[in-house]
Amino acid sequence: MTNKNNSTFDPAAFLAHAGLGRKIIDVKPNQTFFVQGDPADCVFYLQSGRAKLTVVSHNGKEATITLLSAGEFVGEESLAAVPGLRLSTATAVSECMALKIGREEMIRVMHQEHAFSDLFFSFLLARSMRTQADLVDQLFNSSEKRLARILLLMAEFGKPGEPETFIPPITQETLAEMIGTTRSRVSFFMNRFRKLGFIDYNGRIKVHKSLLNVVLLDQLPEHNSEKPPIVSSAQVLPNQPIWGNPRPAVRANLISAR
Repeated sequence: MTNKNNSTFDPAAFLAHAGLGRKIIDVKPNQTFFVQGDPADCVFYLQSGRAKLTVVSHNGKEATITLLSAGEFVGEESLAAVPGLRLSTATAVSECMALKIGREEMIRVMHQEHAFSDLFFSFLLARSMRTQADLVDQLFNSSEKRLARILLLMAEFGKPGEPETFIPPITQETLAEMIGTTRSRVSFFMNRFRKLGFIDYNGRIKVHKSLLNVVLLDQLPEHNSEKPPIVSSAQVLPNQPIWGNPRPAVRANLISAR
């Protein structure tokens, strides 16, 4: 990673191999990297696999806040000036290989190697932008559009290279937590996406590029753009949704299921 005259440093090599203050670990599906409330004493670099971050409220309610893929860091809160506790739980969704970097070693290499600190700063900036986009998504988009965006992110559409059209195993409950709706609504939207040819799933979910139309163009096929009949509140029975029994073809941005 660093030659004898200390003139070069390769961040990729540093993150690929074990060494002083760092080791490679294998995390099986559903195993944790760390748990909310643990001491924040290290950073993990995900070499392969997928993981998720979850938080638990004081009354025991759990929510998934983000999904992680290879090439991302997790546990960066350990670099705070005053070491504290983990703010979330990181759990493997699929089998993961990760480099565990001790806090002291992470701080040392950031101070001494500008190539590495530039890489890490770029990661933090990208994560900050992703968090802001997630907030905007929650505030302004329908739950159906939020689901489409999450599926595209999991399939890595928009990243360099070919997208991974088969996304990692994920439950409808987890998807519902991430977009702020119910599992039944996620099931409804997933069935509609499948009927429209946006996704396929038979054990694993396969995402097609056409799903981008829902997020980027805010449109569905023309024959699916009919508006549902308007029903007055006086006609709605108790506990009956005002959209009645919508056909799978209703335009995505007409659904209000936040």
